Amino acid sequence: MSKLHVGYVRKAIEDRFTGLIDMSDQARFSEASRHQAFLSRGLAALAAQIEHPCSDRVAAARVFDGQDDQGLDAIAVDFGSARSRICLVQAKWSDQNRGGFGEAEVHKMFHGLELMLDRNFGRFNRRFQPFVPDIERAYDFGTPKITLVLALMREAPLSDGVRELIRMKQDEQNQVVRDMVEVKVLDLRDFHRAILGDSAAPKIDTKVQLECFGQESTPYKAMYGTMTVPDLADLYEEHRRGLFARNIRDSLDESDVNSKIRETLREEPEHFWYFSNGITMLCESIQPIGRALPGKVGNFQLSGVSVVNGAQTVSAIYRAFTEDTGAAQDGRVLVRLISLEDCPPGFGDQVTTTTNTQNPIEERDFKSLDPGQVRLRDDFAMLLKRSYVIKRGETLPDPAHGCSITEAAEALAAVSPNARLAAVAKRDDNLAGLWEDHNYKETFGPEPNVFKVWRSVELLREVRAQLQLLREGLVWRADAAAFYGDLLVTHIVYRRLDTRGIDDPECDWTAELAKVPDLVRDALSWVLDAIDNEYGTSSHIIAAVRNTERIERVVRAALRKFDSEDKAPALNEDYRVATVEAARGRKANAVTTLVAAGEIEEGTVLEFRPYSKPERREMTEWLVADPRRAQATWSNEAGRNPLQWHADDEWYSPSGLARKMRFEASGVDSSTQGTIRWFVPGQGSLDELALAVRLREGNEPTER
Repeated sequence: MSKLHVGYVRKAIEDRFTGLIDMSDQARFSEASRHQAFLSRGLAALAAQIEHPCSDRVAAARVFDGQDDQGLDAIAVDFGSARSRICLVQAKWSDQNRGGFGEAEVHKMFHGLELMLDRNFGRFNRRFQPFVPDIERAYDFGTPKITLVLALMREAPLSDGVRELIRMKQDEQNQVVRDMVEVKVLDLRDFHRAILGDSAAPKIDTKVQLECFGQESTPYKAMYGTMTVPDLADLYEEHRRGLFARNIRDSLDESDVNSKIRETLREEPEHFWYFSNGITMLCESIQPIGRALPGKVGNFQLSGVSVVNGAQTVSAIYRAFTEDTGAAQDGRVLVRLISLEDCPPGFGDQVTTTTNTQNPIEERDFKSLDPGQVRLRDDFAMLLKRSYVIKRGETLPDPAHGCSITEAAEALAAVSPNARLAAVAKRDDNLAGLWEDHNYKETFGPEPNVFKVWRSVELLREVRAQLQLLREGLVWRADAAAFYGDLLVTHIVYRRLDTRGIDDPECDWTAELAKVPDLVRDALSWVLDAIDNEYGTSSHIIAAVRNTERIERVVRAALRKFDSEDKAPALNEDYRVATVEAARGRKANAVTTLVAAGEIEEGTVLEFRPYSKPERREMTEWLVADPRRAQATWSNEAGRNPLQWHADDEWYSPSGLARKMRFEASGVDSSTQGTIRWFVPGQGSLDELALAVRLREGNEPTER
């Protein structure tokens, strides 16, 4: 490919996104510089559009590139599948087809991801803020799949060092939550194909050999049989990504699935045919070469071939074969060839979609056959007059009238004496680790008691309800601990209750549940205190609740504090909205400090970022409706009212304006500390800048 193809992509970006992408922050730069920034943002929008199809206007709105983008340029959140998806894009444009992406960019990108995972949303710029409610909603449905997309205007592969660093960073995230983060690379070829559609995909004509082949002729023509690993490796070697034109785009190819495929080919190649789901290829036409008798070996000429299911299998076969030719050469795999010659329009797309969206059998499905689960279902009905759903696909009961095997497993893992099970349960949305035989047996026990199961579910629900209430007034690490740590907190609360009669029908469990609100509040404080003390205040909350070693250490530390009967510590003031407001209000006036020091240049445009969960809920749509509402210009000459609000051109103090904005957005009229909500892009909040001035001048923050 050449600069000509770069030109095609440039023109598409200009045609699609001119006038749609926010370039207001680039006004002071030269026209050439602005245009380069526009092309980079347009590339980010195009990448987000490729991953999550949408209109050009929506794609443009997904771009938040600029100061305080934290190493990321665009975002898309999707709730349309069983598992929510968050796509984060980093784009690098190059007129010369040499879009650079080095180790520094890798570190920035993963730092931005970590800020998001820690729910430190205030570090991101105003263009990012409208997506925060969607991110929170995605987590409400369970841990989302997070795709980091490198949108690079280049053809050359990433350097080995960069690829290795990405894999290391990706592995660090996936050690905490299995298969949570994936990394994709979109390059010039991918953007070219996306712009031109199928006409940009290379037409591949090739010959294949099928052993023991069979055929279908009604209603459409198809062949099926076995191909050898060497033949498939040769096919990939010759055509590479073009072989997947109708299916996937480039990735780093380091998924857990691919690793298992390669492991099977290296260690048990003779079993590969039995373990693999096979490969499906669409072809414009299929023609036999010579005499082809069903049941024998057949050779076929394929025109316009594309792998639409099994792309991971093909690429992993190639990797395994090149790494260990001797072992892998004995592998064989089932292949289907479907001819589109006489098929109706759109049939190929249907095949592509359906073969990639069928529900796989999960380990949980086998557990539904366990006699212990069947007995539980019967006991729920007979003894509790409630429903217990054990099979996927069955209608879930109203919470008051029952629960599912999944909810029961979560609750029992949380109340188990072994805190490790709570971490195992938090690693995967489908509780994959809990369904492993040894964990399953420990979670449910040999004969699960219906009263303990249901009461454990009630406890988990009550803990979650209390944590949700607390989260309304929490930010940053405390919010993250309350969100991610539901099973950890439940475990600690359970161990502080009188549970000796939990499996007794006559137990007064209601009296124990009445203790939960106070226990949850104290448990959360002790948990956060333990995490901060054991692992530091910059450690990841998510690691503490999903790593088996860390969760045991945190539980031990928190329970020691409980047993000491010390009063639970108040949460760090930076973690609570109310105390942040009060503490900041007592400090020397930030505006006076900043003006006296001339810290902020006259005419600097500031941006507003909602601070708390209620504010994000109440104000996000209001701010999006008129972007001027989130901006104000600073003046050092305006005394106590240094902010000229872009929405009405009037002058306000930071706190007065923040209070007015929330009232206009939601009708809530409450005292608000504006200096922690108004930011100088690229530098920090007014409160942070004032603190920096005081420290620089040797004046520690003091109370009046």
